[in-house]
Order: sequence, then structure tokens, then C-alpha cells
Amino acid sequence: MGNWFTAGGVVMWPLFLFSLTTLTLAVERGWFWLKIGREQKGLVPQVLNTFSQNPQRAIAKLKQHQQLPIARIFLAALTLGDATPEEFRLALESAAQAELPVLKRFQTLFETVVGVAPLLGLLGTVLGLMQTFSTLRLGDTGGPAASGVTAGVSEALISTAAGLVVALVALLLTNLFQGLYRRQRAFILEAGGKLEILYRRAQRQGAISSSVFLPGSLP
Repeated sequence: MGNWFTAGGVVMWPLFLFSLTTLTLAVERGWFWLKIGREQKGLVPQVLNTFSQNPQRAIAKLKQHQQLPIARIFLAALTLGDATPEEFRLALESAAQAELPVLKRFQTLFETVVGVAPLLGLLGTVLGLMQTFSTLRLGDTGGPAASGVTAGVSEALISTAAGLVVALVALLLTNLFQGLYRRQRAFILEAGGKLEILYRRAQRQGAISSSVFLPGSLP
């Protein structure tokens, strides 16, 4: 591997940094999505089931999990205080929009690696071919000339392959995290819609008072 890295030329260094950054951020994003999926799976049904009987308990439960985007979204609407159904819906939508950058974190960087890595590989190819042609001499087929041609061709091929490998890995990770983001966004819309229905029902039944949702109303 060390010989390949050296033979790939100068573009191997930025490709190495790209690959190291991509893998590091992939680990961070993987842990992030694992925590969200594990913690919110039981939280949201509990909150929705509790809300109709005891809104204060539902809010208290959400405040214990404010590290979750869905909990912050619910709290933004539930702590609004004496909100109309329309204001409640707008609060949910605004809070959900505010959480999107958190869910899409590092997505631009992954996409940048996907686009730039093949170009770096192509640059390595051009540099390797330039080295090859610079060592060619008419009628000279042996000795240093042959070694220079071999080194140039090796640099061109290795840098191209390295750029494609880094781009492919980054592309797979990008698609994986985009899929998780779409699923989470759909989950937020579904859960927010259910909470809004419960809120409208409770308000029609007169079960909601403005003091229930004020931040200082909880013990």
C-alpha cells in the first residue's frame, strides 16, 4: 500500500485526506442516526398516548429527551401557550424546518467528495501522462527512459483508481444518509400530524387551558 501511495503521485495526499474525513464523518453520522432511531422509537408513541390524558406529563417526557429533533419540534408547539390550531400547525412546521440542517449535516461535504475525488484522479492521470511523455525519446527504448515511462503510467492508473474508489465510497454513504434523512422527515410529518389532530380534539373538548402549556406551569 505504501508503494502504491508513493507511486500515485501528489494527488494521493488530498485523496487520502478526503477518504479520512469521509470515514470520520460517516462514523459520526452513523452514531447520530442510530441514537435517533433507538430513542425516538419508544418516545413518540408514549407522548402521543399520554397527551390526551395528561398534557403536562407528555411535555415533561419530551423535556427529558431534548437531544432528539422530534422532541424539540413537539416542544416548540406545545409550549407556545394558548395557540389556535393554525398557530400550533405553524409552530410545528417552523420547528421542523429549523431541524433540517441538523438532519442534513455534512451532506454537502459528502457530495463535494463525490464530485471532486474523480477530478483529482483525472488530474493524477494527466500528471502521470505528462511525466511519461517527458521521458520519451525517439529511438531510446531502454534504461532510464523505460523506467520513466513505467513510473508515469503507474502514477496515471493508480491515481485514477484511487479517485474512483474514494468517490464510490462517498457516493454510497451519501445515498445511505439521504435515505435516512428522507425517512426521518416523513416520520416527523407523520408524528406532527398525529399530534396536531390530538391537539385539535383536545381544544374542541375544552381539555386544553393556556396554563397547561406555559413553560413555568410544570412542577
